Amino acid sequence: MTVLDRFEGGYAVLETENGTVTVLRSSLPEEVREGDVLTERDGRFTVDTSTTAQRRSSHARRLRRLTGKDKRGKQ
Repeated sequence: MTVLDRFEGGYAVLETENGTVTVLRSSLPEEVREGDVLTERDGRFTVDTSTTAQRRSSHARRLRRLTGKDKRGKQ
């Protein structure tokens, strides 16, 4: 899995199973955001919207559990 970690100027830092990779920001889709899951095919990246949404939802649930808040904002 490849995830966009951050932007640094004209570069994007990607986290992969094999470590960190830096690519030109212009090689990514214009709509890409930090935390998006990317797939690469023939040297072109696309956003995997389904996997990205699942990860964001999972992280939000985890954060609510860690902070002691449920979906209704109770503590």
